[in-house]
Formats: sequence, C-alpha cells, structure tokens
Amino acid sequence: MKPFMEAPNISDSEWSVMEALWDSSPRSASDVAKALKKKTGWAENTVRTLITRLVEKGALQVNDEAGSPKLYSPAVKREACVKAESESFLERIFQGAAKPLLVHFARNARLTPNEVKELKKLLDQSTGKNSK
Repeated sequence: MKPFMEAPNISDSEWSVMEALWDSSPRSASDVAKALKKKTGWAENTVRTLITRLVEKGALQVNDEAGSPKLYSPAVKREACVKAESESFLERIFQGAAKPLLVHFARNARLTPNEVKELKKLLDQSTGKNSK
C-alpha cells in the first residue's frame, strides 16, 4: 500500500463515500453503494461518479488487478481530512481565530460534566498548565 497523502478538499457527498471506506476497505464500488444506499438513497452510478472524483483527487487508491473487480481504499487518513476540514472551517467562519469558535462552542454545545472536564484538561495542556 502506498503511503498516505495530504488531505484533498472533498465535498460532503464525497465525505460520505470516504466514511464508508474508512469503516471498511478495500471495497468495490458496488459494496460502497450498498453500504450507502439506506443512508443516502444514491444509485450505484452516483457512488461510482463520487469514487471516480475521489480517485482523481488522490483521496482513494485503486487495486485493479486483472480478472478482479476494482477495489478502492483510502489514500488519506481520516484524521488528516478532519484536520483539513477543521482548519478550513475555522478560516472560513472565524477568520482563523480559535477563541470565537471556542466561545461559540462553549455557549451552544450540550456538554456532559465529563466532557467539560476533558476539555479543560486539553486547554490546560495546550497552554502548558498542569491541572488535575
């Protein structure tokens, strides 16, 4: 398998295809279409079009050995795509500033006490504080 590449810009629809392949791969286009059918209602041709786009973007790699159906696998890690999407969102919506995002999140998210504790710990770690 080739080393993972940097995350390309992928659409919401392409993200669904990637999720199916991150969950289980390699898979044929038909298997991906079956996995997405209930959630999306997409026809197999729609899924094949999205897969083709993802291959062209370098997000998927193809194993097309002679005599076997084409099998697709992610060429980029999910974490890399999440990071790229997060950075893009932060830049687009909050002009790259983390504080307004965190303020919005803190005011509008329904967090459990454990989630709040974990977030406080992460924030303390990011600023070099040592809290318990």
